[in-house]
Amino acid sequence: MRKLLNAIVMVFGAGVLAAVVLLALAWWKTGRDLARTYSVADLPLSIRRDPGTLLQGAHIYATRGCVDCHGGDGGGKLVFDAGPVIRVVGPNITPAGVAKGMSADQLAAVIRHGVKPDGHPLVFMPSGDFQALGDADTAALVAYVQAMRPVSHDPGKTRIRPLGYVLYLFGRFPLIPAARIDHAPRARTAPEPAPTPAYGRYLAQACTGCHGPGLAGQHVPGTPPSFPTAQDLTPGNLAAWTQDDFRRALRTGKRPDGSTIDPFMPWRNFAQMNDVEIAALWAYLRSLPAFPPHSAR
Repeated sequence: MRKLLNAIVMVFGAGVLAAVVLLALAWWKTGRDLARTYSVADLPLSIRRDPGTLLQGAHIYATRGCVDCHGGDGGGKLVFDAGPVIRVVGPNITPAGVAKGMSADQLAAVIRHGVKPDGHPLVFMPSGDFQALGDADTAALVAYVQAMRPVSHDPGKTRIRPLGYVLYLFGRFPLIPAARIDHAPRARTAPEPAPTPAYGRYLAQACTGCHGPGLAGQHVPGTPPSFPTAQDLTPGNLAAWTQDDFRRALRTGKRPDGSTIDPFMPWRNFAQMNDVEIAALWAYLRSLPAFPPHSAR
């Protein structure tokens, strides 16, 4: 019996030691990658603050997901708490928060590159969704953020937890978007607003963080297992949908069968898209490869 107990203790001890070593290695790699710096040398933005530009910036803020993480007033909020993986907080981005003292181009680097003014990467900032945002749209969004009323609110900080370090070590957690973004300086232009697949593809970049690069659906990276899976948006899964069904889903949060879309899907934001934008999104979705539908998506 004593030999058995000793063996159990040794196995348990070895398991604990392996877990400690794994966590230490994961913590070291994450820290090393967060200490890396990135150079952003995009062409300077031309910032205008006329009413039309600010209105466009407000529209982008409301419809591209910014409001989901930073709140309607920009004061920040808790986005979600994924237990042992991560606690994600959208910071206060008003002039009283983290944006204080940032230039327009530094804010643009945060948005499109996920890079702080000191060159270090941001954690869990969905810059991959914004890396192709046109220069004029970026300038409008930056102008709107800079014009926000200062809000004295501290929503807390994003906290990486043990399992988050380990998942990042094995490449299963998109913790540092800047590591996967092309930082080469280049001019970015948006397609002409029209109900075309090209304009829809441009708008759909804001959907890729949840629905995946090909919009074929996935479990949203970093979210708890209990969170809903982002739906497959390709024609194979939406074969029975019409453009009117799609528009109603975005405007009312209801699928064609009357079921309610999970509130984690920010349909209330997309409801603020105009008819041309919704038609363009639909045109792009219909142009995607038609994978066979399956329940895991």
